[in-house]
Amino acid sequence: MVLSQSSDAGKITAADFRRIALSLDGAEEGSHMGAVDFRVGGHIFATLASINQGYGNLMLTPEQQADFVAEQPDIFVPIAGGWGRSGCTHIRLAAANEDLLEGALRAAWKLRLEKNNKARGTKRSPARKAVAVKKR
Repeated sequence: MVLSQSSDAGKITAADFRRIALSLDGAEEGSHMGAVDFRVGGHIFATLASINQGYGNLMLTPEQQADFVAEQPDIFVPIAGGWGRSGCTHIRLAAANEDLLEGALRAAWKLRLEKNNKARGTKRSPARKAVAVKKR
């Protein structure tokens, strides 16, 4: 994975993050525990839960996270704790540019789409509804 960083870094805002996330096919804005999130197929691929610290958050695999961090450690930071170990990654907005942010959001969005499609392919049939039996 090759990430490029042009000289227009430092101009990315939460509004840019929102605009780019919502430009992805099927993306919708939601909220989880008081934080803005972005979903596709009802599942989160990115959030603005850490915007007060200057970060957007991406839901990546641990392998993707390692690649992003290795290539741009000044921009990508694993989220602390178990969430970070599972691939959740901060993107430092003040250090990013629009192309880099779009590529990172697209990677998280694509991963979520693949997970959604995989889950649909192996989904079990819905459980039967319980039928109440009236006593006579």
